[in-house]
Amino acid sequence: MTGHHWGYGKDNGPSAWLKDYPIAEGNRQSPIDIVPAEAVFDARLSPISLSYNNCTSATISNNGHSVVVEFIDSDERSVIRGGPLENMYRLKQFHFHWGGKGCSGSEHTVGGKTYVSELHLVHWNAIKYKSFGEAAAAPDGLAVLGIFLESGDEHRFLHQITDALYMVKFKGSVADFKGFNPKCLLPNSLEYWTYPGSLTTPPLYESVTWIVLKEPIYVSEKQMGKFRMLLFNGEEEEDRKHMENNFRPPQPLKGRKVRASFK
Repeated sequence: MTGHHWGYGKDNGPSAWLKDYPIAEGNRQSPIDIVPAEAVFDARLSPISLSYNNCTSATISNNGHSVVVEFIDSDERSVIRGGPLENMYRLKQFHFHWGGKGCSGSEHTVGGKTYVSELHLVHWNAIKYKSFGEAAAAPDGLAVLGIFLESGDEHRFLHQITDALYMVKFKGSVADFKGFNPKCLLPNSLEYWTYPGSLTTPPLYESVTWIVLKEPIYVSEKQMGKFRMLLFNGEEEEDRKHMENNFRPPQPLKGRKVRASFK
């Protein structure tokens, strides 16, 4: 398995990543199981503030591992600040992880509970670093907002994404996707857990301050079905596999503290 061929299959899935990415056994790997009873309420944690008012999406793509919505990187108006963060972090992209039909597929779990899917909004420390790539390798380079998707009613804004998925069915496909503001995907409450962690996909850099929202958003099985119509493969490949179960299981906590913004 070369570094470029990691995936979620039997031979190249999370348990095989260690061979090419020894950091997979590092001390701050993600995701984790968040145990609410063991999380420490920290009164010094301020609420997180998301300024997505003039947020501008640019493209939607299938990178062979997930579906990714990218933002115009120079846009300084879409930022996250507050909470555990020392300065503001700029929104770069968001993507999803999900399970197979009728199966859960969140990366983080809460007291062992898994959700249908998990949305990751990836932000980078543009104050301190010159590029996303530089930030991604630095201990305080990234801030990822994690939002759980729970099975339930149709989400009234998610259809803007699911309706566009047919354009990026194959790995490597990219389509224009302008004017989407992820503010509509936030739950009502922004209470959160936070801990120091890593990217959940190779290169697994330990550069992420995780902010995982307690309250999920709801999504219908029909909407999730559209995600599973995507393919892990490029158009020219023969052995086509539907994109599902694209998540890494929880990693050992190794002495880290999970803090909560709420009692």
